[in-house]
Amino acid sequence: MNAQNPVIEISGLCKTYDSGHRALDNIQLNIERGEIFALLGPNGAGKTTLIGSICGLVNFSEGKILADGFDVHKDYRQARSRIGLVPQELCTESFETVLATINFSRGVFGKAPDAAHIEGLLKDLSLWDKRDARILELSGGMKRRVMIAKALSHEPTILFLDEPTAGVDVELRRDMWQLVSRLRDSGVTIILTTHYIEEAEEMADRIGIINKGKLMMVDSKQQLMQRLGKRQLSLHLTEALSAIPEALADFDLQLSEDGMILHYQFDSQNPKHSVAELLRRVEQCGIDYRDLHSAESSLEDIFVNLVSKPS
Repeated sequence: MNAQNPVIEISGLCKTYDSGHRALDNIQLNIERGEIFALLGPNGAGKTTLIGSICGLVNFSEGKILADGFDVHKDYRQARSRIGLVPQELCTESFETVLATINFSRGVFGKAPDAAHIEGLLKDLSLWDKRDARILELSGGMKRRVMIAKALSHEPTILFLDEPTAGVDVELRRDMWQLVSRLRDSGVTIILTTHYIEEAEEMADRIGIINKGKLMMVDSKQQLMQRLGKRQLSLHLTEALSAIPEALADFDLQLSEDGMILHYQFDSQNPKHSVAELLRRVEQCGIDYRDLHSAESSLEDIFVNLVSKPS
């Protein structure tokens, strides 16, 4: 990735509807060339509105968006030709064949016919055997593959996947992520929204969390886990405690109902409240324990905590 050469630059982006609803609130975001960027957020958070704004499908109220150096308003055709979009909805030409649909989509963007590229694309998506089938004859999973093939037909440098694996089978999900990895290796920038947080955790280089139209956080997975991740230590005691001793009051401790487990949520970057210091104090208090377990929060925990905070 080249941090000095973002492929998408968004500054001061706002979208306010006539009703007064602010769907996007001062979005500032750069997406680097060749990265996989995951956009997470609950339903209605603004994910699809943001994607639609970048792709020229939504008229935003304020701000500026550059796609591969082209202003999405002033240079719409040049900007849009760089972008492939796989929307949530299955909107394909039901009576056309798969091959005709993909060839037509390529032509819409002014690309010369390229039978070898289209064949390779359809084979990558396990659609080659279905190339002469009409869209209406395909299963939902196959229609989703056609949508991906349409988005890639004109060889875009930027690919948007809006909830691409919602409601699809495990095989398609696996095929899709293998294709995404190959595309990224070839230099294509991937921006995806997903409800499957484990997919974002596995696939993405960076993650953005959006809620109520505001971009709350953008960072690498590793940085997110370090900054916002929690670790929990559980001390299994040999004898029940009736209450947490005063000498341990400055630690974030919780006592189980039966008094047999002390739970400690801690920040590994904070030496004052380190695990070693807690264990030393526990020993000073004369508390014996027979076992201890530690666990780390997941990206899903971080996401839920962020979006559940009152605005």
